[in-house]
Amino acid sequence: MSPYNITLVMVNTYSPAYDRAATLMPPLVSPSEFRYAEPPGIGWVRLKFRVLSAISTELAFREAWRMFCTPRRLPRKKWEEAALATARAFRVPFERGSLAAYEWNPKGQRTVLMVHGWEHRAAFWGVFVDALVRAGYRVVAFDGPAHGDSSTGRRTNLPQYGRATQTVANHLGEVWAVVSHSFGAATTAGLPVVFNQGQGLPRLVLMSAPGNTPAVAQRFADLLHLSPKVLARMARHVREQHGRDAESFSLTQAGPRVQAERVMLLHDCNDDSVPFTEAQEVARNWPGLDFRPTNGLGHNKIMRDKGVIRQVVEFLG
Repeated sequence: MSPYNITLVMVNTYSPAYDRAATLMPPLVSPSEFRYAEPPGIGWVRLKFRVLSAISTELAFREAWRMFCTPRRLPRKKWEEAALATARAFRVPFERGSLAAYEWNPKGQRTVLMVHGWEHRAAFWGVFVDALVRAGYRVVAFDGPAHGDSSTGRRTNLPQYGRATQTVANHLGEVWAVVSHSFGAATTAGLPVVFNQGQGLPRLVLMSAPGNTPAVAQRFADLLHLSPKVLARMARHVREQHGRDAESFSLTQAGPRVQAERVMLLHDCNDDSVPFTEAQEVARNWPGLDFRPTNGLGHNKIMRDKGVIRQVVEFLG
């Protein structure tokens, strides 16, 4: 099935970016060619890796892996304080530290766990949390390892973030639904995390999720102009440390392993962080997946779009 046909059949009719006059024809915006925006100073970083690679593949690998696993600590925004003002803060012991966690509407009958993406934190879910609380849910979110106020060191990776999500899930007990974004979606489904003592999860929402784990590493390598030898060394490191290939964490393979009654995937056609083609590949390989593309929301606005939030709230019911 072509990207054009998928978008036509599964168009997001709730998003403000949707044109109701075009209900009988494909959207005018088609997926654009994926390309990372190059950050300032990238030339110097590429030069450093050329020099390191010339000296030693191992030296280049160590520096690349450090960068790959180290999220930036972004300054806290004013609207984050408002998002956390009504929450009960608590901590969950994890490995050699603890995870910062937050609870809204503790008397809600059903619990929804929010799992944020790379370089985000629990407070980024503020708009989503408000809607879920109004719908009567108890909502819990946490800062992932090496993110926000969690005291777990400066580096993290997909398996560790998955273990953190598992730890919070075990702490909460019964969980009705998980709403996850980007890296958080990859960790939740890619491990996968086990909910409700192995009894499964009634609802799972994946947003802007990378579908192919090796492709994430390849994009990182392309951005820094890493040599194939360095990329191969990264892949070998994953096998040595975790006993499984990076490909085994991919959402394109996750469907049969994930114990969830219903699963929804939302992804924007012009996501500038994760190619839309990866979402299409996940949909093709995940029987029963409810795939809902959007237009005009990119990678992060999808978390704040009223139409998207309305769809998710209805899906969770």
